[in-house]
Amino acid sequence: MKTTIIGLGLIGGSIALGLRKAGLATELIGVDMNSANARKAVELGLVDKTLPENEALAKADLVVVAIPVNALHAFLPAVLDVVKKEAVIIDCGSTKGLICKSVSNHAKREQFVAAHQIAGTENSGPTAAFHGLFKGKTNIICEASKSSERALALARKVFDALEMNTIFMEAEEHDRHVAYVSHLSHVSSFLLGQTVLDIEKDEKNIFNLAGSGFASTVRLAKSSPEMWAPIFEQNVECLSQALLEYIMHLQKFHYHLMKRDTKELHRIMSKANEIRRVLREPAESIEPKSTETITKSQF
Repeated sequence: MKTTIIGLGLIGGSIALGLRKAGLATELIGVDMNSANARKAVELGLVDKTLPENEALAKADLVVVAIPVNALHAFLPAVLDVVKKEAVIIDCGSTKGLICKSVSNHAKREQFVAAHQIAGTENSGPTAAFHGLFKGKTNIICEASKSSERALALARKVFDALEMNTIFMEAEEHDRHVAYVSHLSHVSSFLLGQTVLDIEKDEKNIFNLAGSGFASTVRLAKSSPEMWAPIFEQNVECLSQALLEYIMHLQKFHYHLMKRDTKELHRIMSKANEIRRVLREPAESIEPKSTETITKSQF
C-alpha cells in the first residue's frame, strides 16, 4: 500500500514508523513544507523519500494528514481534489468541528476519515517521532456515517496496527470533551509555568525547590505554541466554557483557603481524588451502528 504522510513531525513520523513495522506500507512518501524536516525524515528512515505535494498525493492509496489544525481545514479539500478515487485520507487533527465542515459537501467526502489520535509528547519535529507512541492510546473517529465502509475498514486496520483503542463520536461531542480533558490541561500548564516564571524574576532560587510534582504538572508547557494556539482558536467556544468552570473551582478553593476552612478544602480535594478511579478504567471500544458490517478482511 503506497502511503503518503503529510507533516513529518511527532505524529506523522510516529505513524509512519508504526505502519512500516506492521508491514502495511509498501512505500512511504513524505511531504513537509520545512525542507530540513523533510531531509531529516528520510535520514531517520521515517519515510522512503519525499516528493512534491501533488505528485505524492496522486500516487497514494492512503494519505495521512498530520499538520496543524489551522492549515488542515483549509488544506484538506485540496487533498481530496487530487487523490485518486480509491484513496483513503485520514487526518490527525485535535479539533474536528471546523475540519469536518470544510469537506462536508466535497464529492469525495466518503474517502475521508476524520480522526484524532490522543497521544503525544511535549516534543516536536521528526526527531521526536518514535515507534510505540500510540500503543494503548485512544483514537477517536468522528462522523463515521459520512465515510465509506471501505475507508473506515482501512482506517481501522491502520489504527489496529498502531495498537490503538478506537471509539466513535460526532464532531461537536468530540470538541466539547477534548476541551476539558486535553485543551484545558494544556492551558493550565502554560499558565502555571508563566506564573512561576514571573515569580522567578524576583526569587532566583525558586527552581531549586521544584520537585517531580512541579515538573510533571508543567511538562505540557513545553509543547509547541505554533501547534496549540490554532487548536485553542478552533475550539474557542468549548474551551471558553471549560475555562469558566475551572476558574469557578479555583475561586471556590481560594475563598475557602482565605477562610482557613480546612474541612472544606479537605472535602474538595477528596472529591477530586475520584479522578484516580476514572483514569484506571480503560476506555471501551464503541462501534457505530453504521460500521457493524465492516470486517478486517476487506483489506
